[in-house]
Amino acid sequence: MAEEQRQRFGKKAYEKELLRLQQELVKLQEWVRVEGARVVVIFEGRDAAGKGGAIKRVTEYLNPRIARVAALPTPTERQRTQWYFQRYVEQLPAAGEIVLFDRSWYNRAGVERVMGFCTDEEYWQFLHQCPTFERMLIESGILLRKYWFSVSDTEQERRFRDRLEDPMKRWKLSPMDVESIRHWEDYSRAKDEMFVYTDTPDSPWHVVESDDKRRARINMIAHLLSTVAYHEISPPKIDLPPRPAPRGYQRPPRDLQKYVPDRTATLE
Repeated sequence: MAEEQRQRFGKKAYEKELLRLQQELVKLQEWVRVEGARVVVIFEGRDAAGKGGAIKRVTEYLNPRIARVAALPTPTERQRTQWYFQRYVEQLPAAGEIVLFDRSWYNRAGVERVMGFCTDEEYWQFLHQCPTFERMLIESGILLRKYWFSVSDTEQERRFRDRLEDPMKRWKLSPMDVESIRHWEDYSRAKDEMFVYTDTPDSPWHVVESDDKRRARINMIAHLLSTVAYHEISPPKIDLPPRPAPRGYQRPPRDLQKYVPDRTATLE
C-alpha cells in the first residue's frame, strides 16, 4: 500500500493542474457556443474504471445548458424495436453544444455482447454499421472523441470493495458490476474485438490508464483540449448599473413567512 501511495499523483499538483485545465474547458465551452460547434465525447471502459469521476471534473465549471451528460437507462420495449443507434441520435448536440456520453452505443459491443443481451446477428451488424455511423457524424461536422478507461483487475476489485463497505457509495455497486468480476476475460476479449472494428483513422480510440484516478483525469482532459483547435473568446464588456434609489417598498413582517430552521445554530 505504501508503494501505491508513493506512485500516486500528488494531491497538490493534481488540484493545481486540474483547476488550470478546467479554466481551459471553460474557454473551450465559450468557443463552442460562439462558433456553433458540436462536440461529442464518449466515455467507455470497465465498471469502476473512473469514467463518472472524470465526467464530473470535466463538467464541474461548465454551463449545463451547453455541456450536458447523456447517461441512457435500459432501453424500453419500444426502443428495442428501433434501429439500434436511434435513441443515441436523439442525444446528439445541436450547434453550440457539448454532449458527454457516460457509456454510449458501445454498450452493444460490451455488456450486451458479454451478458447475452443481444443476438450474434445484432452484434455483428453493430460492428459493421458503427464505423459508418461515426463517419457520418464526423462528416456532418461533429467533433467526436472516444476514451476507453482501462483499469486493472486488482484495482477494480479494490474499488468494488470500497463501494460495498461505504454506505455513501453502496448505490454504485450493481449486480452487473458483480458479474463483471466473473466475466473479466470475456470483457477483455469483447473490448479487443471492438477495437479491431471501431478503432479507425477517422474515429480512433484513446486509452486512458486509470488505476490512478488523478492521473487519469488530468491526462484525459489535457488530451481532449489538445485535439480541438479552440481559442479564447473575449467576453463582452458588462457594466453593472447603479442601484436605484428606494421607492417606499416595505418588506412584509417575517412572521408571515415560513423560514427554514437554523440548523447551524445547534452545531456551534
